[in-house]
Amino acid sequence: MTGGKYTRRDNLKMIGAAGIAGLTGCTTSIPASTGEPTPVTTGSIDVHAHFLPQHYTETAIASGHGHPDGMPGFPAWSGEDMVAMMDRQNITRSILSVSSPGVHLGDDDAAADLARFVNREAADLAARYPGRFGFFASLPLPDVSASLTEIDYAFDQLGASGVILESNHHGVYPGDPDFDPLLEALDRRGAVVFLHPTSPHCTCGVGQGHSLPAPILEFMFETTRVVTNLVYRQVPIRFPGIRFIIPHGGAALPALADRIAFASAAIPSAGDLNPQQVIEQLGTFYYDLAGAPLPRQLPALRSFASDSRLLYGSDWPFTPEPLVQRLKTGLEQTFSDSPDLLATVQRGNALGLLGPANAP
Repeated sequence: MTGGKYTRRDNLKMIGAAGIAGLTGCTTSIPASTGEPTPVTTGSIDVHAHFLPQHYTETAIASGHGHPDGMPGFPAWSGEDMVAMMDRQNITRSILSVSSPGVHLGDDDAAADLARFVNREAADLAARYPGRFGFFASLPLPDVSASLTEIDYAFDQLGASGVILESNHHGVYPGDPDFDPLLEALDRRGAVVFLHPTSPHCTCGVGQGHSLPAPILEFMFETTRVVTNLVYRQVPIRFPGIRFIIPHGGAALPALADRIAFASAAIPSAGDLNPQQVIEQLGTFYYDLAGAPLPRQLPALRSFASDSRLLYGSDWPFTPEPLVQRLKTGLEQTFSDSPDLLATVQRGNALGLLGPANAP
């Protein structure tokens, strides 16, 4: 790994060293492209797919993010490589987003410029590969005013599929009252909001002998923290038009849902929320299955989220293709007794959420 970039081998080493949910030692080979077109009428729709324009990664590295969230560096990415991966994995369409650390790297004006750049790049990529891409627009939060401007531009001029919000924006979590004007604007549009974790705004987990890259553990707890904040502040009730996608199979929510519900009576910000309402709000969210939700996490998630709320996600290129393929195989095995349900999870639910524009 050099210059803040890391290779597929680096990525596999990092994930293997972390031992994510038994995925170490993955030996699944990547099939060679046959040159035949992918059957686009049956392929998956990937709602958790990242893109890394060169200017973005160079800007992030120059801003001190050469090892984003404690990882070795940014993975290699190109539009051509992404389409080739999609073809091999029978992914019809990917909804692009910029992952952590996002676009606000310390300066409001620079963040607005970088958000505009990556959103235009995503729209250009969609134009170059008709039918293959949509995108979740990046916003220069915590600057709410600039973000409202970018929402209008991304939806009205670029045709965004939704927006991406990080778990926190320089310590401000979605659900914080400061973000209510943003949520009001998204609610009016009936927008899809893809939540994605970033590093916590603290030195959590830092120290000799127990420090791990944030995606291994802290991302899971960040996602759980922001969703808990949304639920306690009754965001799904106050802003019912927003359709939230929670990543990584709900992170730690499947394990902690009952604790979060039970504790709601002791949280002043939760008002008169009762435990049943907490579980009901969790059931209103959509959940992508990127990462390592099998075999234990997914059954717990399905205890409060219906199958109509499950979506396919690859998390490529941060998840290397052999593990993308392994997850797809695992989902096929999990739903082997119900091919219709598999098709619903991999494609149908996303069509219902994102609309017919995402059915090339």
